Parts: sequence; structure tokens; C-alpha cells
Amino acid sequence: MSKQNNFVKGAAILGIAGVIVKILGAIYRIPLSNIIKDEGMGYYQTAYPFYVLLLTISTSGIPVAVAKIVSERRALGDYTNANKVFKTALTVMAIAGVVTSSILLIFANRIVEFLGNPNAYYALIALAPALLFVPIMSAFRGFFQGRQNMVPTALSQIIEQLFRVVFGLTLTIILLDNGIPIAAGGASLGGSVGALFGTICIVFIYYLFRDTIKKESNRAIEVKDYPAKSIIRDLLLIAIPITIGSAIAPIMDAIDAGLVLRRLQSISFSQQESNALYGQLKGMAQTLINLPQVFSMAIAMSLVPAISSLKAKGEKGELNSTISSGIRITLLIGMPCALGLFVLAEPIIRLLYFSNTEEVIVSTGRILRYLSFGVIFLTLVQSLTAIIQGLGKPFIPVRNLFIGAMAKIFLTYTLTAIPSININGAAISTVTAYAIASMLNLRYVVTRGKIDLELRDILIKPMISSLLMAIVVALGYYFINMVLGNSISTLVAVFLGVIAYIIALFATKTITKEDIMLITKNEKILSIASKYL
Repeated sequence: MSKQNNFVKGAAILGIAGVIVKILGAIYRIPLSNIIKDEGMGYYQTAYPFYVLLLTISTSGIPVAVAKIVSERRALGDYTNANKVFKTALTVMAIAGVVTSSILLIFANRIVEFLGNPNAYYALIALAPALLFVPIMSAFRGFFQGRQNMVPTALSQIIEQLFRVVFGLTLTIILLDNGIPIAAGGASLGGSVGALFGTICIVFIYYLFRDTIKKESNRAIEVKDYPAKSIIRDLLLIAIPITIGSAIAPIMDAIDAGLVLRRLQSISFSQQESNALYGQLKGMAQTLINLPQVFSMAIAMSLVPAISSLKAKGEKGELNSTISSGIRITLLIGMPCALGLFVLAEPIIRLLYFSNTEEVIVSTGRILRYLSFGVIFLTLVQSLTAIIQGLGKPFIPVRNLFIGAMAKIFLTYTLTAIPSININGAAISTVTAYAIASMLNLRYVVTRGKIDLELRDILIKPMISSLLMAIVVALGYYFINMVLGNSISTLVAVFLGVIAYIIALFATKTITKEDIMLITKNEKILSIASKYL
């Protein structure tokens, strides 16, 4: 099986798991928003960026570094040191979990006071236990991803989310009588429970793989020992820039948590009104923007070890093909999702958050319309960052995302304080930040990475297919809504959009026979597909 085939298979496994996780997340977020409303979501989302920031510091760089080094070592037949890399990383991650969890416990009160949203305290403190378990789970995920085995990661993600949903909603309902701030804390605690069970799941899977790992070590090539100090050094050389780059996004969200609330209050919004608008942005609209990331993150996680392995072997042609496929598949997902969310922004909000007031629904729909274009750039940033990391240049995406972050801070500060724009300014600044970062990343891959990209296949054809889909969705919703209610019209329009997009992909020959062969070897499917390609 070729490395490109491995990459697509790995991305597909993580993509399927991601869909399940996001469905569970929707089952969580949608009723949660209807239970604690935009006020509670404001508390929840005020706390969440700081949890994500500390989580990123302790988990983002090391797992990617583990996957990269393990993949490279295995490609050379050095199975013994590949396993040693994992065990060393696991120790480092366990220490990181203790440190970050302690930091959150100590400074939680000061953080929420600084943000001017003290009622978010319970939501923040409830996430501290997750910081202990997630780093350990991430080390195991990095090890399996380095083996290009995405199943353990997928299973642990599903288990983690399942327990988060069950315990989060249960605790929210039980604690609701104690007030919305405490109920929001119950919602956050679900994340910690999910992290615990996700860790138990992947540790158990590793236990089942012990015999396979031992057999590999027995047939490893003879190489000199890889000292723990050298492993830690090499892990940090890869992990530090990746961690910095990964931390920029949650830092941007953390800045939003303070900056947006304060800038809204500067134009006469009360603390409660500002918190509610922030809840509409982060807790409701941005939740939908994050859904397509399921697939782009799956692609990114699969790309790093695949590209690292190909680069280590010097397989230039296969490397170019894998990178091109990664970018093209990302756009095939990002573009239709962006245009679909733009066309159906308010109908989707009305469908999902039905218990909110008309004013909240209209306001959140407007925010979602602005944010929708960010899907294209956000998914591109994730895939291109993984590509550049796999090529061994982890500082480049950091620099580019930092430039985007600076633009975001400036635009958020300026636009959010304009009364006619207010909260929409934060949405516009987010889209701009990721647009800048993605274009800079793409420029690097093409010019410095010397990767040949066919724009017609990668960009133009997916764009035409997505535009055709958007027209069908808009017309479908308009005419059906004349007869039926919003809920049915929205669901039917989405279904029509999916069918229209598939037809458009075949009509424009965006999907090739090679794409179908990467997905399946079934002769009947290939025969049917060949008639339309």
C-alpha cells in the first residue's frame, strides 16, 4: 500500500471518528445552549479558551513530535528506539499534565476577575482535572499516529466525547437549580470526565498491542542507543515551535474573551449583554464553524507522519502527490461547508437554537454568516501547517499564524467598538487572521517547498462545484420554505446541497478515478464511477 493510500485511509478513519465526535458534540452543545441560554454559554466560553491554551501547551507539540520521530525511526527499521521515544515522551507529558493542572487551580480566580466575568469561575475550575489526563492520552495518540494506525486515536476520541456528553448534560441539569454559573461549571466538568475515560480507553488499547510491539523490537535493525537526553532534545526541537504555533489560536480566543467583553462594554453594552453576545459568537455560531474541522484535523493528523516518512526516504514524487491530495481534499471539504453555512446561516441557527428569542436567533445568524468564510481558511491553515511540519520547518506556520493573530487583535479592538458592527467585528477579525495565515503558508509550500500544485484541479474545480451547490441550496430553501416550516426546509435544503455537490463533482470531473481507487478497490463501485469520469 502506497504512503498516499495510507494517508487517505488514516484521514478517513479519523474523519469518521470526527463525525461521530462532532455529532455527539452537537448532541451536547445544542441542548446545552437551550438549557443555559446565551448567558450560560458566555460563562462556559469565557473559561474554555484558557483551558484550551493550557491544554495546547501540554499536548500539541509533543504528540506531533512523537508521531514524526516514531514514523521516521520505523521507516528506517529502528523499532527499538521508536518505542523508547514514546516512553520518554509519556513521562514528559505526565509531568506537563501535573504542572498545567496546578496552574489552573491556583490562578483560576485571578483569570476570571481579570476578564471581568467572575461568574465563569466554576466553568474554569471544573476543567482542571482534564489537564491531568489529556496530556497522557495525547502521548499515546502520538505513538499510534507515528505507526500510521489511527484506530486507537479514533476510538479514544469517541469514548472521550461520549462520556463528556453524558456526564456534562446530566450535571448541567442537576445543578441548574443552583444558578446558571454553577450549571455552566457542571457542563465543563463533563470534559474532565470524558478525558479520564478517553485515557483509560487508549491505555487499554496499548496494553493489547504489547505483543506486537515486542515482536517489532526483536526484528529491529542494529543501531546505537538513542539516549533519553537526545530524545528530549529532539522532541523539544520539534515540539516547541509547534506548541507556540498551536498556542496562537487559543491565545487569540483568550484575547477575545477579555478584549471583546471590554470593548463591547465601552460602547454602552452591560456586562450581562456583553457576555450574552460573546456566548452567541463562541458558544453558538463558532460551534458550527468548528464542525468542518473534523475532517481537516483528520487530514492534518494523517499528513504529518506520512510526509515525514516520505521525506526521510527521499520519495519526491510520492511526496508531491500526497501534499497535493491533502490540499485538494481540504478544499473539497472547506469550500462547500463555508458556502452552505453562509446561505443557510439564520435557518440553521433557528433550527438548532429554537428556544432562544428571535433577537438572539437573528443576531447569531448574522455572526455565523460572517464566520462562514473562515471555514475555508481555517481548514487550509490546519492542513498546510501539518504539511510544513512534516517537511521539517515547524517555525514557518508559527510565524505566519502570529502575523494573522496581530491583524486579528488590531481588527477586534477597532471593529468591535463600532456600535453598528459590535460583536461582528470579532467574527470578521477571525476570518481575516486565518486568511492571512493560510495564504502565507500556501505561498511557502509552493515557493520554498518546491511543490507543484495544479490550481485547476485543486482550487478552480472545487470552487465551481461549491458555487453550484450553494445555488441549489439557496433556491431549494427559498421555495420549500414557502410551503413548509423552517426546520423541514433547512434539512431538505442541506440534503439537496449534498446531492447537488456530488453531482457537480462528477460533472466538473473534480473527482478522478484515482480518487475512487484510493477510497475503495470494489470493482462494482469502480465500474459505476468510471461511467461518469
